[in-house]
Amino acid sequence: MQERNGWGYRATLAAVFVGLIVLPHVLSFSQKEVLVFLVINVLVVVSYRLLTLTGEWSLAHMVIVGVGAYASTLLAKRLGIPVPLAMPLGAVVAALTAYVLSFPLFRMKAFYFLIGSFAAGEVIRLCWKRFREPFGGPKGIKLVPSFPDIEIGFVDVSFFDPVNYYYFCLIVVTVSLVLLHRFEHSRIGLTFHAIHWQDKLAEAVGGDTRRYRTLAFVIASFFGGLAGALLAHYLGTVNPNQFDVEAMVYVLVWVIVGGTATIYGPVVGVVTLTVVNEIVLRELGMDQARPLLYGAILIASILFLPDGLESLGPKLKGAFARTRTQV
Repeated sequence: MQERNGWGYRATLAAVFVGLIVLPHVLSFSQKEVLVFLVINVLVVVSYRLLTLTGEWSLAHMVIVGVGAYASTLLAKRLGIPVPLAMPLGAVVAALTAYVLSFPLFRMKAFYFLIGSFAAGEVIRLCWKRFREPFGGPKGIKLVPSFPDIEIGFVDVSFFDPVNYYYFCLIVVTVSLVLLHRFEHSRIGLTFHAIHWQDKLAEAVGGDTRRYRTLAFVIASFFGGLAGALLAHYLGTVNPNQFDVEAMVYVLVWVIVGGTATIYGPVVGVVTLTVVNEIVLRELGMDQARPLLYGAILIASILFLPDGLESLGPKLKGAFARTRTQV
């Protein structure tokens, strides 16, 4: 039975990857661009979930994503560092920023941490708007260097093409998700879960909860910063409004609606709501109704699926099993 389940899991995983490879070839140009943003947003929500494992919810994650975007942009545009190197360096800058912020923020917990993270994020974002040099002020930085074209055999691969950039992002995000998954199931990741549910008990057995929360914050910020770098070098521009509190609220909705019990929950949330936004709202010409619909979905999720969409599968499976037993 276990071998059969293992083969079924591998077959499902293989089918998903085949679908992800074929998908951009059956979409329109605008839908291909949405697909690029969706893959980047998957990394944003999954990296954010790592922080929630310790029980803390931050309102600064999108600003940290912006730190990665700005840092990678400045390194490539001002210092002439190659974009493939500037991207991970931008992620490192985002992680270092999170480490500095951890000193005042982790003196607070729960609601106070949430408000403190919002204030810290707004300070950073307002600095981007205030200083034209080097951040470009309210208009941000334009003409961000793009990822360089590469030559594979006799074929030049242009990353200006959304399909090619999608495949590049898919590789980066897949590797990142594997690393985050393995990290969560390591000893340190299990400690994160322990701190979330029993922080006092974790302290009693010698766990330094502040140090572990800082570690989660830094790692989540590294991958969030990497997502920001991917976004900046695709859009070709970066500005403070891309990382405001409205963008952060959407991240929260994606994560809450999807669920945080597994690494797949936030992925389900962001994919489902992106499909709703692009197919339902955009096709009907109701883009302005997005906040209203997201709010209704969030309320419905909290009332009827408090554990997120990821809990729907096990519930349906259990209901089907009970029905077969009764029959």
